[in-house]
Amino acid sequence: MIQQLNNFFVSFHQVEKKMPEKYIREESMIRGPKFVVRLRSHTVYENSAIKLFCTVEGYPTPQVKCYACFCRCATDDTAMYTAVASNTHGQASSQASIIVKNAVLPEIKYTKINITFTETFDVTFGKEGDKATLTCRMTINPNLANLQPEAMWYRDEHLLKESRWVKMESGGGVAKLTLTQLAKDDEGLYTLRMVTKGGDAVHRACVFVDDGPPPVPQAPGAPMDIKIHDANRDYVIVSWKPPNTTTEGPIIGYFVDRCEVGTETWMQCNDSPVKICKYAVQGLFEGHSYYFRVRAVNSRGIGRPSRMSEPIAALDPTEFERIHGEHDVVTYYDDLEAEGKAPGPPSKVCASETDRTYVVLSWVPPVYHSKAPMWYYIEKVTGSWQRVNTKVPIRSPRYAVFDLLEGKDYQFRVVSANMYGISEPSEPTDTVTTLQLKGVPSAPGQVIATRETDTSVLIQWVPPKDPNNLIGYYIDSCVKGSKNWTSANHKPHKQTRFVVHGLTTGETYVFRVQAINELGLSDESQESAPLSVRAALKLPSSPYDLSLLYCDGESMVLSWKQPLRSGGADVTDYYIDKCNVAKKTWKEVNVPPIKERLHKVAGGLTAGSVYQFRVYGANMIGLGDASTPSTPFKCEAWTTPEPGPAYDVTFTEVRDDSVVVEWKAPVYSGASAITGYFVEKSKKGSDNWSKVNESSVNHCYLKVKGLETGESYVFRVRAENANGIGLASTLSDPVCIKTLPGKTEIKCGVDEESGDIYLSFESCQMAEKSKFVWKKSYQEITDFSKGIAVKTSGSHSTLLFKNPDKEDLGTYSVSVTHTDGASASYKISAEELEKMLALSHDIRNPIIPLKTELAYKILERGRMRFWLQAEGISSAVTYKFFANNKELVNCEQTKMSHDAATGIIEMVMDHFTVESEGTFTVQIQDGRGKAQSSLVLMGNAFKAALAEAEYQRREYIRVKEGPHFMEFLSIQVGDNASVTLVCKVANLKKDSVFQWYKDDVEVISEVPADLNSGVCKFPLTNFSKRDVGLYKATITDDRGQDVSQIDVSGKAFDDIINKLSRLAGSSASELSIQCTAEGIMLQCHMKYYTEEMKIHWKQKDSKIAASERMRIGGNPAMATLEIVEPTDKDKGMYTIEIVDPEKTHSRTLDLSGQHRGKVVGGLPDVVTIMEKKTLSLTCTVCGDPKPLVSWSKNDHEVEPSDQYVIAMDSGKFASLTIKGVSLEDSGKYTMTVQNKYGGESVDIIVSVYKHGDRVPDIKPTPSPKRIMPPTVPIVIPTAKSATPAPAAAKSPAPPQNAKSSAPPRGMKSPTPTRKK
Repeated sequence: MIQQLNNFFVSFHQVEKKMPEKYIREESMIRGPKFVVRLRSHTVYENSAIKLFCTVEGYPTPQVKCYACFCRCATDDTAMYTAVASNTHGQASSQASIIVKNAVLPEIKYTKINITFTETFDVTFGKEGDKATLTCRMTINPNLANLQPEAMWYRDEHLLKESRWVKMESGGGVAKLTLTQLAKDDEGLYTLRMVTKGGDAVHRACVFVDDGPPPVPQAPGAPMDIKIHDANRDYVIVSWKPPNTTTEGPIIGYFVDRCEVGTETWMQCNDSPVKICKYAVQGLFEGHSYYFRVRAVNSRGIGRPSRMSEPIAALDPTEFERIHGEHDVVTYYDDLEAEGKAPGPPSKVCASETDRTYVVLSWVPPVYHSKAPMWYYIEKVTGSWQRVNTKVPIRSPRYAVFDLLEGKDYQFRVVSANMYGISEPSEPTDTVTTLQLKGVPSAPGQVIATRETDTSVLIQWVPPKDPNNLIGYYIDSCVKGSKNWTSANHKPHKQTRFVVHGLTTGETYVFRVQAINELGLSDESQESAPLSVRAALKLPSSPYDLSLLYCDGESMVLSWKQPLRSGGADVTDYYIDKCNVAKKTWKEVNVPPIKERLHKVAGGLTAGSVYQFRVYGANMIGLGDASTPSTPFKCEAWTTPEPGPAYDVTFTEVRDDSVVVEWKAPVYSGASAITGYFVEKSKKGSDNWSKVNESSVNHCYLKVKGLETGESYVFRVRAENANGIGLASTLSDPVCIKTLPGKTEIKCGVDEESGDIYLSFESCQMAEKSKFVWKKSYQEITDFSKGIAVKTSGSHSTLLFKNPDKEDLGTYSVSVTHTDGASASYKISAEELEKMLALSHDIRNPIIPLKTELAYKILERGRMRFWLQAEGISSAVTYKFFANNKELVNCEQTKMSHDAATGIIEMVMDHFTVESEGTFTVQIQDGRGKAQSSLVLMGNAFKAALAEAEYQRREYIRVKEGPHFMEFLSIQVGDNASVTLVCKVANLKKDSVFQWYKDDVEVISEVPADLNSGVCKFPLTNFSKRDVGLYKATITDDRGQDVSQIDVSGKAFDDIINKLSRLAGSSASELSIQCTAEGIMLQCHMKYYTEEMKIHWKQKDSKIAASERMRIGGNPAMATLEIVEPTDKDKGMYTIEIVDPEKTHSRTLDLSGQHRGKVVGGLPDVVTIMEKKTLSLTCTVCGDPKPLVSWSKNDHEVEPSDQYVIAMDSGKFASLTIKGVSLEDSGKYTMTVQNKYGGESVDIIVSVYKHGDRVPDIKPTPSPKRIMPPTVPIVIPTAKSATPAPAAAKSPAPPQNAKSSAPPRGMKSPTPTRKK
């Protein structure tokens, strides 16, 4: 409709300039009206709304008039419109035409558009900096070009928009969301909504973003969710959320960085880390725009920066609203108010935000119409009112007051001001208390984990009792038994339930939760109970494909297919409902559950009535949904001569060109017995059926070949009898002809250990409830009484035949439940079975044939010979003899032997006594062949054998009537390294004589023979090569003589040396050093030493050969290495190696340079001397650099004099000589050796007695050397004739019980002579 002229609205904008002074020269601004933006012409349809815009300028402000106008367009509104602007200096106009068309638009009838997702995105895992793309492919039906669905993406229910971080594509049945550079801000639940006029299609999945590599190892991750609060002309407030620190140390604080838009330079805003997740950035430049980011800090360093914030301008809030607002007209009413008036006071001052160190105030501005700029001052009271912002005028009615104290009370008020004056103060605020840090939240309560899927677990927990401004939660997971905690989420989660994704199926995990606020993370909650990752149990889906198998007019036999989804538990029960189609009322058929998928509905049926049925499946969780009602079935008796339909048509062993179809025989066979079956096939979605087999098969399975790879087929089965072919079965489920990835076949073989014939199968797929089902001729094997057994372990199952025969020939198959069809088959033929039976027999019966079983024969002296004879044995035969299940060893008392030529194996027992009663067994193994034979000597049989043995022994003694050896000569090596020959004689008389011989020369033992006990010993003292020889012992009297001999040479000698080496090596002390007249000696004390032992000396890993300078030797108590006149070349690490057959024992000593001063040896502990004698205290010292030596008496330094002579010879022999000692010279003397690396001191007690007096008996009291710490470098004077002495490495003293060649303490040590 056409409206009046005065209702035409034209919007125009004026740009306001700040005026620093009240009066300005208006003449410079005087100008006539001018159209900056002119009116624009339009062509529109009727009923459309139009706004005409123009912009004018001029001074004074022009008045705008219009000579035509409209509100809603009609065809009559077509015209030329004019806007006229005028002021005192002139007039200007602008014209535009509006053409309104009459358009009759057809009514749009929207069609419901169905969207089906064909490919969706799953749970996605990524790292910071990666790129991730979420893709959904779909079919759109109908696919109309002008009605394409709109793709809307959400993250945690927040609509996403295109940005530098998010790119979206949609069209052609594909919707994509690309996250160009992942950050933890991108973590969350992503939802795609495809919106159409008739509804929407939704898909959602989670995206998880892990921390990227830190700039410093173990540095914290990046903060996230950077937000800007309360931006003003010189400050902004930045907040963020803390990162998870599952594997990193606790966070110390954060650094906030800023970057001005248009530059790439980041500047740190805070000098020291801020501990809470909020910071006020001050000192910004008004009108400049900034980016912000945050970095976390811990003891290891500074972590990765967060994603930078959106740009924010440092502007007065009112200026920001003016720039970004939607005001069409800005008008000032300068003429309504006189100039020169101060503004009124603000009102309603309050604290809109309170923090620890700042408060954000807001107020209502006063009514103000002047062009003069107005600003505000804030005052706070701390005893008296103080102005807060003296330097920065505030333009907006909102401002933050900083630098406040935590937990303090404040009041504030605001005054307004302009160039003409200051208003009265506003009413003060109520008391405002700044916040105090309350700490992090308390730990969350009980954590409960429940099953979700095969790779995820649902976690629920009790919120913390003290939330303290809770932000969210972090969840950690850990494999049970390990300490490897990993973060489940990297962005705080707000709810108290969370699904942890990416877990390993079948693995057992524990979980914990931490609460977060702006101060950081709480303590960890208690761990959840361990939970194995498995899919949650659910209700089963509905059964399907109900079919009628038979009806006799009073009952109906029904069959159906099991639910496609069992819900993770076996479907064990079924329930049936029936409905009389005429009455349309559903009633239960059965109250007790049905266990099979075949049921006869009897009773309650009316002949001639039509019924429908539906079935429910139930598992341990409960009852699932009902199936779709069956097709109507009429209750009338079947009288057709042809068979009824087969049922339960399934398939197995799917390969690239074949499949095995199985079915069950019809319930109704017709007028005659069923003679065979025909299988028909059809491609999925086709109605063209073709026979698979031209001639019928008489069993309920058929392998269908010649199929197309990748094509889907359905099958049906018809039974045949003498009257013809019957009804077709219900169709099978579609099957895609393609081999299952990773498929395996059945293996047939014979177990090498047991000889069992087996069929084994390893499945390429397994589920928690998977079971192996073995079949013969595709009928499940349930009878295991005929020697058939099934053993299953993990994904491997074996069918064992204990005693196979011809009845076991045939086709065997196996299938694995709860998989995508893992199955295989194998046919055992008669020829193959015969070969396997032969191999099984050979494996089960690896017997060495015996000519005779184990028997015995009594020999001379009552010895017992156990023997048997085999058909044939090789020289590599092994055998063992047992007496009462105790293995006997081959020794002189039980000598074992065999003869490969005759096949005889025997054992001669020297002493057959009462304790020998029992069972004797011999076990023989020759290659894979084995044999065993036993002889039972118990009761009367044993008594007879024992009597015969004793008779033979008595007879031997009677005939011999002389002494003899009860135990023959043997060698014993004692723990103290003693070597002894031992034997035992018996049947002695007083005049019996025992004698020892070596190499047929009589020798006398150090230990007399003990003829009372019969034990005789011959010690080989200090055993060495000299003891090699043939030793013989004889016992003689007038009745005769018996001899025993042993050869101590060759292997017997080596065995003794090896045993001695083992004892020496295990008892060897650390290397020690002693001084000699010609140099130094390295000593290693041990239980026994002889030069026949394998002992090596090494210097710096090089073996030392004996020479004039390197004298290798020793005595029975130690091994020694003497270094004659040592030089610098002799410095280094020295090692002694004592080798035995089992181990090499080594000891080391470092004679390298740069060691502290040491007393190597030579000083006694106590010296007793007669007066007027000369006392010489001499020892060897070492050190690098050369040490200084000082002497003291009773802790007072001894000064050199005619009586006290102090000398150092060759830089290593230190001595103190006291001439003409007297009683006053008695006391404690101390020698101190020291260089810059430290030193040590030794005490000597000197006791002087008078001539003629008894020598005092003073027992030495060993005093340890006192170690002295390093000092400043010591200047050591060097004599021209002195030569550097090698430094002696510290060596532990030998054990106290070890023998030593060093002079005993308490005796005077002679002064070593210097070799000229």
